[in-house]
Amino acid sequence: MIKKIAIYGKGGIGKSTTVANLSAVWANDDLNCLVIGCDPKADTTRTLYGKRIPTVVRTIKENKKAGRDDFVFKGYNDILCVESGGPEPGVGCAGRGVIVAMKRLEKLGVFDEDLDVVIYDVLGDVVCGGFSVPLREKYADEVVIVTSGEFMSLYAANNIVRGIKKLKGNLTGIVCNCRNVDNEEEIVSEFAKRIGTHVLGTIHRSNLIQDAELDAKTVVEKYPESDEAQEYRDLSSSIMHNKEPSLPEPMSDEELEDFFKSFL
Repeated sequence: MIKKIAIYGKGGIGKSTTVANLSAVWANDDLNCLVIGCDPKADTTRTLYGKRIPTVVRTIKENKKAGRDDFVFKGYNDILCVESGGPEPGVGCAGRGVIVAMKRLEKLGVFDEDLDVVIYDVLGDVVCGGFSVPLREKYADEVVIVTSGEFMSLYAANNIVRGIKKLKGNLTGIVCNCRNVDNEEEIVSEFAKRIGTHVLGTIHRSNLIQDAELDAKTVVEKYPESDEAQEYRDLSSSIMHNKEPSLPEPMSDEELEDFFKSFL
């Protein structure tokens, strides 16, 4: 069985970093990984490939007959890297890029290749239909939400839960990507309980992760013996062996505000 995971969360919360490092861990464990960036910024796979790769949307625009090797690139430890891309800022629907990419990859048989893990990096504060494609069209079987203990990050996470419930999807759990907020781990843990799930792992804020990214590498690749790399290994194991997917129940906006205020 191919494990197909969609990683959602607020923009800038650390989804791309999480996706890249998780896939690096799994590749090191000899699993065949396909990483698909579903963000118009198209930067999910930069730390896996060492630089930005051409997007599906731009490639098709420039070459209608583009084939698999025009937008599927081998990165770190043979991880297959794809970026859906999107239109120029202010023009068109970014979610449309996700739809175009999925259909083209499907047509070319990329999803039928010898894969163990397919992992999607999906922007979570955009609610247009295009960004629900991985879950709605069954390209992904489960969702992992990345959040911090900040209110707007939790607000986005709660909205994502609304979408998961509407689509009758499975929520594997929450990743706490720390921003050094007071009582952060307690806040995220309690939030997870309130919506009917649990925390899969915690990634503590670290300059080492940023240092690796400046070198266009994951911390798993550049600093494999670090505590930070171990946190991603622990998280990858927690996701891979999770036996408790849930159909979550979001809080109302008022409940979320009251919940957050109780920690102030």
